Amino acid sequence: MDFNSFDTRGAAPDLPIFDGRAEVGGPAVATASPCRRVAASSPSRGEVDAVALVISVEQASDVAAREALLDRAMGPTRKRKASEKLRRGRRPAEGLAFAAKDADGRLLGTVRLWDVTAGAGGPPALLLGPLAVDPALKGGGVGSALMRRAVAEAGRRGHGAILLVGDAGYYARFGFTAAPTAALAMPGPFERARFLALELVPGALDGAAGVLQPAGRRERASAWPAVAALAA
Repeated sequence: MDFNSFDTRGAAPDLPIFDGRAEVGGPAVATASPCRRVAASSPSRGEVDAVALVISVEQASDVAAREALLDRAMGPTRKRKASEKLRRGRRPAEGLAFAAKDADGRLLGTVRLWDVTAGAGGPPALLLGPLAVDPALKGGGVGSALMRRAVAEAGRRGHGAILLVGDAGYYARFGFTAAPTAALAMPGPFERARFLALELVPGALDGAAGVLQPAGRRERASAWPAVAALAA
């Protein structure tokens, strides 16, 4: 896998991935890492805007804005997804929770990846989600920039594969297909055609079968009081 192909510069215009079918996860926070500035497209003009988009690892101070954004982008059913069973009570994979902000620090988009096992006793993998963008920025390239950053960083950290539930037409641009998940299943209702994977290491999911299992670090209830308040 050539991770340079996922560079966030010149991100392609985004598709409407933040509708009611999008996946969503529980609140948790990752540690800090360097920011990356990218250009985002203007939804009104369909061209690259000069305003910089800052993508950085999510901070504790982003949690409240992230929850509000997810409510706007995904609606009241967002916590009923099958993926939630793999995220509940867990923290995102180390260094793999990202926030996209404008120059004024306003949260525009979010994506998180979670440690899972591809079937009982299967190989380790990542589950991507939620990927959500402020509905006002539909088609603005924010989601594509977040995806490129997430995939590149997952590869840099040595992960073998990423799985997700989402629109096959949209995620094909990042290399995701349904073929590697043919013998795998989510721990709840899901659409087979939307269960996709990208092998960052060729053959990482060879022989993987069965229901995905959570494998992430346990969330510490007392570590992030703001999260507990949001969930109440």
